[in-house]
Amino acid sequence: MENANLKRSVLIVATVSSFLTPFVGSSTNVALPSIQSEFHLDAIVLAWVPTAYLLSCAVFLVPFGKMADLYGRKKIFIYGIWIFTISSLVTAASLTGTMLLMARVIQGMGSAMIFATSLAILTSVFPSQERGKAIGITVTAVYIGLSTGPFVGGVLTHHFTWRAIFVVTIPLGIMAIYLSTWKLVGEWAEAKGETLDVVGSILYGVAILFVMYGFSVLPSINSLWALLLGLALFGLFIYWERKVPSPVVNLDLFSGNRTFALSSLAALINYSATFAVTFMLSLYLQYIKGYSPQSSGVVLMAQPIVMAMVSPLAGIISDRVQPRKIASFGMAMTAIGLFSLTFLEFSTSITFIVAVLVLLGFGFALFSSPNMNAIMSSVDRKFYGIASGTVGSMRLLGNMLSMGIATLVFSLHIGPVQITPQYYAVFLESMKTAFTIFAVLCVLGIFASLARGKLDRT
Repeated sequence: MENANLKRSVLIVATVSSFLTPFVGSSTNVALPSIQSEFHLDAIVLAWVPTAYLLSCAVFLVPFGKMADLYGRKKIFIYGIWIFTISSLVTAASLTGTMLLMARVIQGMGSAMIFATSLAILTSVFPSQERGKAIGITVTAVYIGLSTGPFVGGVLTHHFTWRAIFVVTIPLGIMAIYLSTWKLVGEWAEAKGETLDVVGSILYGVAILFVMYGFSVLPSINSLWALLLGLALFGLFIYWERKVPSPVVNLDLFSGNRTFALSSLAALINYSATFAVTFMLSLYLQYIKGYSPQSSGVVLMAQPIVMAMVSPLAGIISDRVQPRKIASFGMAMTAIGLFSLTFLEFSTSITFIVAVLVLLGFGFALFSSPNMNAIMSSVDRKFYGIASGTVGSMRLLGNMLSMGIATLVFSLHIGPVQITPQYYAVFLESMKTAFTIFAVLCVLGIFASLARGKLDRT
Protein backbone atom coordinates (compact mmCIF):
# COMPACT_ATOMS: atom_id res chain seq x y z
CA MET A 1 0.00 0.00 0.00
CA GLU A 2 2.87 2.36 0.84
CA ASN A 3 4.41 1.75 -2.59
CA ALA A 4 1.04 2.43 -4.26
CA ASN A 5 0.73 5.72 -2.36
CA LEU A 6 4.26 6.70 -3.43
CA LYS A 7 3.46 5.92 -7.08
CA ARG A 8 0.27 7.97 -6.91
CA SER A 9 2.04 10.94 -5.30
CA VAL A 10 4.88 10.82 -7.85
CA LEU A 11 2.41 10.64 -10.73
CA ILE A 12 0.42 13.62 -9.42
CA VAL A 13 3.57 15.70 -8.90
CA ALA A 14 4.96 14.76 -12.32
CA THR A 15 1.62 15.50 -13.99
CA VAL A 16 1.23 18.92 -12.35
CA SER A 17 4.81 19.92 -13.19
CA SER A 18 4.41 18.60 -16.76
CA PHE A 19 1.38 20.87 -17.19
CA LEU A 20 2.88 23.98 -15.61
CA THR A 21 5.85 24.71 -17.86
CA PRO A 22 4.19 24.29 -21.29
CA PHE A 23 1.11 26.17 -20.05
CA VAL A 24 3.19 29.17 -19.01
CA GLY A 25 5.15 29.05 -22.27
CA SER A 26 2.14 28.88 -24.60
CA SER A 27 -0.03 31.33 -22.66
CA THR A 28 2.76 33.93 -22.43
CA ASN A 29 2.90 34.19 -26.25
CA VAL A 30 -0.71 35.42 -26.28
CA ALA A 31 0.14 38.12 -23.74
CA LEU A 32 3.13 39.57 -25.63
CA PRO A 33 1.21 42.50 -27.20
CA SER A 34 -0.04 43.55 -23.74
CA ILE A 35 3.47 43.25 -22.28
CA GLN A 36 4.84 45.35 -25.14
CA SER A 37 2.20 48.02 -24.59
CA GLU A 38 2.82 48.28 -20.83
CA PHE A 39 6.63 48.39 -20.89
CA HIS A 40 7.01 50.08 -24.33
CA LEU A 41 9.36 47.36 -25.56
CA ASP A 42 10.63 47.26 -29.13
CA ALA A 43 10.12 44.10 -31.21
CA ILE A 44 13.62 42.72 -30.55
CA VAL A 45 13.41 43.08 -26.77
CA LEU A 46 9.87 41.70 -26.79
CA ALA A 47 11.07 38.57 -28.62
CA TRP A 48 13.41 37.93 -25.69
CA VAL A 49 10.46 37.47 -23.28
CA PRO A 50 9.85 33.88 -24.54
CA THR A 51 13.40 33.36 -25.87
CA ALA A 52 15.15 34.14 -22.55
CA TYR A 53 13.04 31.46 -20.87
CA LEU A 54 13.78 28.84 -23.55
CA LEU A 55 17.50 29.57 -23.64
CA SER A 56 17.84 29.45 -19.86
CA CYS A 57 15.96 26.16 -19.71
CA ALA A 58 18.09 24.60 -22.48
CA VAL A 59 21.39 25.75 -20.98
CA PHE A 60 20.73 24.25 -17.54
CA LEU A 61 18.81 21.06 -18.43
CA VAL A 62 21.64 18.56 -18.70
CA PRO A 63 23.82 19.99 -15.87
CA PHE A 64 20.84 19.90 -13.49
CA GLY A 65 20.07 16.36 -14.67
CA LYS A 66 23.59 15.35 -13.65
CA MET A 67 23.28 17.18 -10.32
CA ALA A 68 20.04 15.29 -9.67
CA ASP A 69 21.80 11.97 -10.23
CA LEU A 70 24.59 13.08 -7.87
CA TYR A 71 22.77 14.86 -5.04
CA GLY A 72 19.20 13.56 -5.23
CA ARG A 73 16.41 13.94 -7.79
CA LYS A 74 13.80 14.83 -5.18
CA LYS A 75 16.04 17.57 -3.76
CA ILE A 76 16.69 19.18 -7.17
CA PHE A 77 13.02 18.85 -8.12
CA ILE A 78 11.84 20.61 -4.94
CA TYR A 79 14.40 23.40 -5.47
CA GLY A 80 13.15 23.71 -9.05
CA ILE A 81 9.49 23.98 -8.05
CA TRP A 82 10.36 26.61 -5.44
CA ILE A 83 12.39 28.63 -7.96
CA PHE A 84 9.67 28.33 -10.61
CA THR A 85 6.92 29.39 -8.21
CA ILE A 86 8.82 32.33 -6.71
CA SER A 87 9.95 33.52 -10.16
CA SER A 88 6.31 33.36 -11.34
CA LEU A 89 5.43 35.73 -8.50
CA VAL A 90 8.33 38.04 -9.39
CA THR A 91 7.35 37.95 -13.08
CA ALA A 92 3.78 38.92 -12.20
CA ALA A 93 5.08 41.78 -10.04
CA SER A 94 7.65 43.05 -12.58
CA LEU A 95 7.96 46.83 -12.67
CA THR A 96 10.21 47.11 -15.73
CA GLY A 97 11.01 45.15 -18.87
CA THR A 98 14.47 44.33 -17.51
CA MET A 99 12.98 42.91 -14.31
CA LEU A 100 10.60 40.81 -16.39
CA LEU A 101 13.41 39.38 -18.53
CA MET A 102 15.55 38.52 -15.49
CA ALA A 103 12.56 36.78 -13.86
CA ARG A 104 12.01 34.80 -17.05
CA VAL A 105 15.66 33.65 -17.02
CA ILE A 106 15.28 32.44 -13.43
CA GLN A 107 11.97 30.81 -14.32
CA GLY A 108 13.80 28.94 -17.10
CA MET A 109 16.32 27.67 -14.54
CA GLY A 110 13.50 26.38 -12.35
CA SER A 111 11.87 24.70 -15.34
CA ALA A 112 15.17 23.02 -16.23
CA MET A 113 15.38 21.55 -12.71
CA ILE A 114 11.79 20.28 -13.07
CA PHE A 115 12.29 18.90 -16.60
CA ALA A 116 15.49 17.12 -15.61
CA THR A 117 14.02 15.38 -12.57
CA SER A 118 10.27 14.74 -12.87
CA LEU A 119 10.64 12.10 -15.60
CA ALA A 120 13.66 10.63 -13.81
CA ILE A 121 11.73 10.26 -10.51
CA LEU A 122 8.79 8.73 -12.38
CA THR A 123 11.12 6.20 -14.00
CA SER A 124 12.75 5.44 -10.64
CA VAL A 125 9.41 4.62 -8.99
CA PHE A 126 7.44 2.86 -11.74
CA PRO A 127 8.66 -0.59 -12.89
CA SER A 128 9.20 -1.19 -16.62
CA GLN A 129 5.83 -2.92 -17.09
CA GLU A 130 3.97 0.17 -15.78
CA ARG A 131 6.29 2.94 -16.94
CA GLY A 132 4.78 3.61 -20.36
CA LYS A 133 1.33 4.25 -18.91
CA ALA A 134 2.71 6.70 -16.33
CA ILE A 135 4.80 8.52 -18.97
CA GLY A 136 1.75 8.66 -21.24
CA ILE A 137 -0.26 10.44 -18.52
CA THR A 138 2.46 13.07 -18.02
CA VAL A 139 2.72 13.59 -21.79
CA THR A 140 -1.05 14.17 -21.80
CA ALA A 141 -0.52 16.91 -19.19
CA VAL A 142 2.06 18.54 -21.49
CA TYR A 143 -0.41 18.62 -24.37
CA ILE A 144 -3.22 19.92 -22.16
CA GLY A 145 -0.90 22.73 -21.06
CA LEU A 146 0.01 23.53 -24.67
CA SER A 147 -3.58 23.43 -25.92
CA THR A 148 -5.25 25.34 -23.07
CA GLY A 149 -2.46 27.90 -22.64
CA PRO A 150 -3.39 30.22 -25.54
CA PHE A 151 -7.11 30.19 -24.71
CA VAL A 152 -6.76 30.59 -20.92
CA GLY A 153 -3.93 33.08 -21.39
CA GLY A 154 -6.12 35.14 -23.72
CA VAL A 155 -9.03 35.14 -21.27
CA LEU A 156 -6.82 36.06 -18.30
CA THR A 157 -5.04 38.80 -20.24
CA HIS A 158 -8.33 40.25 -21.49
CA HIS A 159 -10.06 40.31 -18.09
CA PHE A 160 -7.21 40.61 -15.55
CA THR A 161 -4.05 41.74 -17.47
CA TRP A 162 -1.12 39.54 -18.51
CA ARG A 163 0.15 39.28 -14.92
CA ALA A 164 -2.71 36.89 -14.08
CA ILE A 165 -1.10 34.20 -16.27
CA PHE A 166 1.78 33.90 -13.84
CA VAL A 167 -0.36 34.35 -10.73
CA VAL A 168 -2.58 31.34 -11.53
CA THR A 169 0.45 29.03 -11.66
CA ILE A 170 1.43 29.85 -8.07
CA PRO A 171 -1.25 27.66 -6.35
CA LEU A 172 -0.27 24.73 -8.58
CA GLY A 173 3.37 25.29 -7.68
CA ILE A 174 2.52 25.35 -3.98
CA MET A 175 0.58 22.09 -4.35
CA ALA A 176 3.56 20.47 -6.08
CA ILE A 177 5.88 21.74 -3.31
CA TYR A 178 3.61 20.24 -0.64
CA LEU A 179 3.29 16.86 -2.36
CA SER A 180 6.97 16.54 -3.22
CA THR A 181 8.11 17.63 0.26
CA TRP A 182 5.71 15.57 2.39
CA LYS A 183 4.46 12.74 0.18
CA LEU A 184 7.56 11.65 -1.75
CA VAL A 185 9.26 9.33 0.70
CA GLY A 186 12.93 8.60 0.11
CA GLU A 187 15.50 9.95 -2.30
CA TRP A 188 17.00 8.85 -5.62
CA ALA A 189 20.70 9.56 -6.17
CA GLU A 190 22.25 6.45 -7.74
CA ALA A 191 25.33 8.39 -8.94
CA LYS A 192 26.16 9.63 -5.43
CA GLY A 193 29.89 9.75 -4.81
CA GLU A 194 30.84 11.07 -8.22
CA THR A 195 31.90 14.69 -8.65
CA LEU A 196 30.20 17.40 -10.70
CA ASP A 197 32.05 18.28 -13.90
CA VAL A 198 31.88 22.08 -13.62
CA VAL A 199 34.02 22.80 -16.70
CA GLY A 200 31.99 20.38 -18.82
CA SER A 201 28.73 21.91 -17.56
CA ILE A 202 29.90 25.41 -18.54
CA LEU A 203 31.11 24.25 -21.98
CA TYR A 204 27.80 22.48 -22.61
CA GLY A 205 25.72 25.45 -21.46
CA VAL A 206 27.61 28.00 -23.57
CA ALA A 207 27.56 25.70 -26.63
CA ILE A 208 23.78 25.24 -26.32
CA LEU A 209 23.38 29.00 -25.85
CA PHE A 210 25.16 29.80 -29.12
CA VAL A 211 23.42 27.03 -31.09
CA MET A 212 19.93 28.01 -29.95
CA TYR A 213 20.67 31.69 -30.48
CA GLY A 214 21.90 30.86 -33.97
CA PHE A 215 18.65 29.08 -34.79
CA SER A 216 16.61 31.97 -33.39
CA VAL A 217 18.19 34.62 -35.66
CA LEU A 218 18.24 32.66 -38.93
CA PRO A 219 19.00 33.62 -41.70
CA SER A 220 21.13 36.60 -40.60
CA ILE A 221 24.93 36.45 -40.83
CA ASN A 222 25.05 36.43 -37.03
CA SER A 223 23.28 33.06 -37.05
CA LEU A 224 26.12 31.51 -39.06
CA TRP A 225 28.79 32.71 -36.65
CA ALA A 226 26.74 31.68 -33.61
CA LEU A 227 26.10 28.19 -35.00
CA LEU A 228 29.75 27.68 -35.99
CA LEU A 229 30.95 28.84 -32.57
CA GLY A 230 28.36 26.63 -30.87
CA LEU A 231 29.45 23.57 -32.89
CA ALA A 232 33.12 24.31 -32.13
CA LEU A 233 32.33 24.50 -28.42
CA PHE A 234 30.43 21.20 -28.68
CA GLY A 235 33.58 19.66 -30.17
CA LEU A 236 35.61 21.02 -27.26
CA PHE A 237 32.95 19.75 -24.86
CA ILE A 238 33.17 16.20 -26.31
CA TYR A 239 36.99 16.30 -26.10
CA TRP A 240 36.80 17.38 -22.45
CA GLU A 241 34.16 14.80 -21.52
CA ARG A 242 36.39 12.00 -22.85
CA LYS A 243 39.15 13.08 -20.45
CA VAL A 244 37.41 13.61 -17.10
CA PRO A 245 36.59 10.69 -14.76
CA SER A 246 33.06 11.95 -13.92
CA PRO A 247 31.71 13.68 -17.04
CA VAL A 248 28.50 15.70 -16.95
CA VAL A 249 27.37 13.56 -19.91
CA ASN A 250 28.61 10.00 -20.18
CA LEU A 251 29.25 9.84 -23.92
CA ASP A 252 29.09 6.05 -23.79
CA LEU A 253 25.31 6.56 -23.56
CA PHE A 254 25.48 7.70 -27.18
CA SER A 255 28.37 5.64 -28.54
CA GLY A 256 27.65 2.39 -26.66
CA ASN A 257 23.87 2.47 -26.21
CA ARG A 258 22.18 2.18 -29.61
CA THR A 259 18.65 2.39 -28.23
CA PHE A 260 19.35 5.57 -26.26
CA ALA A 261 21.29 7.27 -29.08
CA LEU A 262 18.81 6.54 -31.88
CA SER A 263 15.76 7.21 -29.68
CA SER A 264 17.23 10.62 -28.81
CA LEU A 265 17.96 11.28 -32.49
CA ALA A 266 14.41 10.25 -33.42
CA ALA A 267 13.04 12.68 -30.80
CA LEU A 268 15.18 15.53 -32.18
CA ILE A 269 13.97 14.81 -35.72
CA ASN A 270 10.33 14.56 -34.68
CA TYR A 271 10.32 17.85 -32.78
CA SER A 272 12.25 19.53 -35.61
CA ALA A 273 9.63 18.39 -38.11
CA THR A 274 6.50 19.23 -36.13
CA PHE A 275 6.92 22.24 -33.82
CA ALA A 276 6.57 24.93 -36.54
CA VAL A 277 3.44 23.33 -38.02
CA THR A 278 1.08 25.17 -35.66
CA PHE A 279 2.89 28.45 -36.31
CA MET A 280 2.57 28.11 -40.10
CA LEU A 281 -1.02 26.86 -40.08
CA SER A 282 -2.00 29.74 -37.79
CA LEU A 283 -0.66 32.18 -40.40
CA TYR A 284 -2.37 30.24 -43.20
CA LEU A 285 -5.76 30.28 -41.45
CA GLN A 286 -5.56 34.00 -40.71
CA TYR A 287 -4.00 35.26 -43.95
CA ILE A 288 -5.32 32.85 -46.59
CA LYS A 289 -8.64 31.78 -45.05
CA GLY A 290 -9.42 35.05 -43.28
CA TYR A 291 -10.02 33.49 -39.85
CA SER A 292 -9.75 35.49 -36.63
CA PRO A 293 -7.00 34.55 -34.14
CA GLN A 294 -9.62 32.99 -31.86
CA SER A 295 -11.19 30.92 -34.66
CA SER A 296 -7.74 29.82 -35.82
CA GLY A 297 -6.96 28.69 -32.28
CA VAL A 298 -10.14 26.60 -32.15
CA VAL A 299 -9.21 24.83 -35.42
CA LEU A 300 -5.63 24.21 -34.28
CA MET A 301 -6.78 22.67 -30.99
CA ALA A 302 -7.76 19.52 -32.95
CA GLN A 303 -4.14 18.32 -32.85
CA PRO A 304 -3.33 18.68 -29.10
CA ILE A 305 -6.77 17.32 -28.13
CA VAL A 306 -6.06 14.11 -30.06
CA MET A 307 -2.56 14.00 -28.56
CA ALA A 308 -3.98 14.25 -25.04
CA MET A 309 -6.51 11.48 -25.72
CA VAL A 310 -4.13 9.03 -27.39
CA SER A 311 -0.90 9.51 -25.38
CA PRO A 312 -1.93 7.40 -22.33
CA LEU A 313 -3.07 4.57 -24.63
CA ALA A 314 0.20 4.76 -26.57
CA GLY A 315 2.13 4.57 -23.30
CA ILE A 316 0.16 1.51 -22.17
CA ILE A 317 0.75 -0.24 -25.50
CA SER A 318 4.50 0.50 -25.26
CA ASP A 319 4.56 -1.44 -21.96
CA ARG A 320 3.44 -4.54 -23.87
CA VAL A 321 4.86 -4.04 -27.38
CA GLN A 322 8.38 -2.94 -28.32
CA PRO A 323 8.35 0.89 -28.20
CA ARG A 324 10.25 1.18 -31.48
CA LYS A 325 7.34 -0.40 -33.36
CA ILE A 326 4.73 1.98 -31.93
CA ALA A 327 7.00 5.03 -32.21
CA SER A 328 8.02 4.22 -35.80
CA PHE A 329 4.37 3.81 -36.81
CA GLY A 330 3.63 7.17 -35.18
CA MET A 331 6.51 8.79 -37.07
CA ALA A 332 5.15 7.34 -40.33
CA MET A 333 1.68 8.76 -39.62
CA THR A 334 3.28 12.14 -38.91
CA ALA A 335 5.20 12.00 -42.21
CA ILE A 336 1.96 11.27 -44.09
CA GLY A 337 0.24 14.18 -42.34
CA LEU A 338 3.07 16.58 -43.18
CA PHE A 339 3.12 15.40 -46.80
CA SER A 340 -0.65 16.00 -46.98
CA LEU A 341 -0.08 19.65 -45.99
CA THR A 342 2.01 20.18 -49.14
CA PHE A 343 -1.30 20.11 -51.06
CA LEU A 344 -2.72 23.18 -49.30
CA GLU A 345 -4.28 25.71 -51.66
CA PHE A 346 -6.38 28.86 -51.35
CA SER A 347 -9.53 26.73 -51.70
CA THR A 348 -8.56 23.91 -49.32
CA SER A 349 -11.47 23.06 -47.02
CA ILE A 350 -11.28 23.36 -43.24
CA THR A 351 -12.48 19.74 -43.05
CA PHE A 352 -9.29 18.64 -44.81
CA ILE A 353 -7.11 20.73 -42.48
CA VAL A 354 -8.81 19.39 -39.35
CA ALA A 355 -8.47 15.81 -40.68
CA VAL A 356 -4.74 16.33 -41.22
CA LEU A 357 -4.37 17.84 -37.72
CA VAL A 358 -6.12 14.78 -36.26
CA LEU A 359 -3.73 12.53 -38.20
CA LEU A 360 -0.74 14.53 -36.93
CA GLY A 361 -2.11 14.33 -33.39
CA PHE A 362 -2.37 10.54 -33.63
CA GLY A 363 1.10 10.26 -35.12
CA PHE A 364 2.82 12.45 -32.57
CA ALA A 365 1.05 10.80 -29.62
CA LEU A 366 1.98 7.33 -30.86
CA PHE A 367 5.58 8.46 -31.22
CA SER A 368 6.14 10.57 -28.11
CA SER A 369 5.17 8.38 -25.14
CA PRO A 370 6.75 5.13 -26.46
CA ASN A 371 9.91 6.98 -27.48
CA MET A 372 10.27 8.52 -24.01
CA ASN A 373 9.66 5.09 -22.53
CA ALA A 374 12.43 3.66 -24.73
CA ILE A 375 14.90 6.41 -23.74
CA MET A 376 14.30 6.11 -20.00
CA SER A 377 14.20 2.29 -20.01
CA SER A 378 17.44 1.93 -21.98
CA VAL A 379 19.78 3.41 -19.33
CA ASP A 380 20.98 2.37 -15.87
CA ARG A 381 19.27 3.94 -12.85
CA LYS A 382 22.22 6.23 -12.13
CA PHE A 383 21.71 7.92 -15.52
CA TYR A 384 17.98 8.66 -15.17
CA GLY A 385 18.59 12.37 -14.52
CA ILE A 386 20.88 12.74 -17.54
CA ALA A 387 18.41 10.79 -19.70
CA SER A 388 15.55 13.02 -18.53
CA GLY A 389 17.63 16.11 -19.28
CA THR A 390 18.44 14.73 -22.72
CA VAL A 391 14.74 14.26 -23.50
CA GLY A 392 14.11 17.91 -22.62
CA SER A 393 17.15 19.09 -24.59
CA MET A 394 16.03 17.23 -27.71
CA ARG A 395 12.63 18.88 -27.42
CA LEU A 396 13.98 22.41 -27.02
CA LEU A 397 16.65 22.04 -29.72
CA GLY A 398 14.09 20.48 -32.05
CA ASN A 399 11.66 23.33 -31.40
CA MET A 400 14.28 25.96 -32.17
CA LEU A 401 15.50 24.08 -35.28
CA SER A 402 11.94 23.74 -36.55
CA MET A 403 11.30 27.47 -36.21
CA GLY A 404 14.72 28.15 -37.74
CA ILE A 405 13.85 26.07 -40.83
CA ALA A 406 10.48 27.82 -41.19
CA THR A 407 12.10 31.26 -40.80
CA LEU A 408 14.84 30.44 -43.32
CA VAL A 409 12.32 29.17 -45.90
CA PHE A 410 10.14 32.26 -45.49
CA SER A 411 13.18 34.51 -45.78
CA LEU A 412 14.38 32.85 -49.00
CA HIS A 413 10.91 32.84 -50.58
CA ILE A 414 9.39 36.11 -49.38
CA GLY A 415 12.16 38.22 -47.89
CA PRO A 416 11.84 40.86 -45.15
CA VAL A 417 8.35 42.09 -46.08
CA GLN A 418 4.97 42.04 -44.41
CA ILE A 419 2.63 39.29 -45.59
CA THR A 420 0.08 41.29 -47.59
CA PRO A 421 -2.38 39.96 -50.21
CA GLN A 422 0.12 40.50 -53.03
CA TYR A 423 2.48 38.02 -51.32
CA TYR A 424 -0.13 35.38 -50.44
CA ALA A 425 0.75 33.11 -53.37
CA VAL A 426 4.47 33.21 -52.53
CA PHE A 427 3.65 32.68 -48.86
CA LEU A 428 1.65 29.56 -49.76
CA GLU A 429 4.53 28.20 -51.83
CA SER A 430 6.99 28.81 -48.98
CA MET A 431 4.68 26.87 -46.63
CA LYS A 432 4.64 23.93 -49.06
CA THR A 433 8.43 23.99 -49.21
CA ALA A 434 8.70 23.93 -45.42
CA PHE A 435 6.17 21.09 -45.10
CA THR A 436 8.10 19.12 -47.73
CA ILE A 437 11.32 19.52 -45.72
CA PHE A 438 9.52 18.47 -42.54
CA ALA A 439 7.99 15.41 -44.25
CA VAL A 440 11.42 14.31 -45.51
CA LEU A 441 12.84 14.76 -42.01
CA CYS A 442 10.11 12.48 -40.62
CA VAL A 443 10.84 9.82 -43.24
CA LEU A 444 14.49 9.86 -42.12
CA GLY A 445 13.24 9.69 -38.54
CA ILE A 446 11.36 6.46 -39.32
CA PHE A 447 14.67 4.76 -40.18
CA ALA A 448 16.33 6.12 -37.02
CA SER A 449 13.40 4.88 -34.95
CA LEU A 450 13.39 1.40 -36.50
CA ALA A 451 17.19 1.04 -36.30
CA ARG A 452 17.31 1.48 -32.52
CA GLY A 453 16.87 -2.26 -31.96
CA LYS A 454 14.91 -4.24 -29.41
CA LEU A 455 14.54 -2.83 -25.90
CA ASP A 456 15.68 -5.17 -23.14
CA ARG A 457 13.09 -4.84 -20.35
CA THR A 458 14.93 -7.02 -17.82
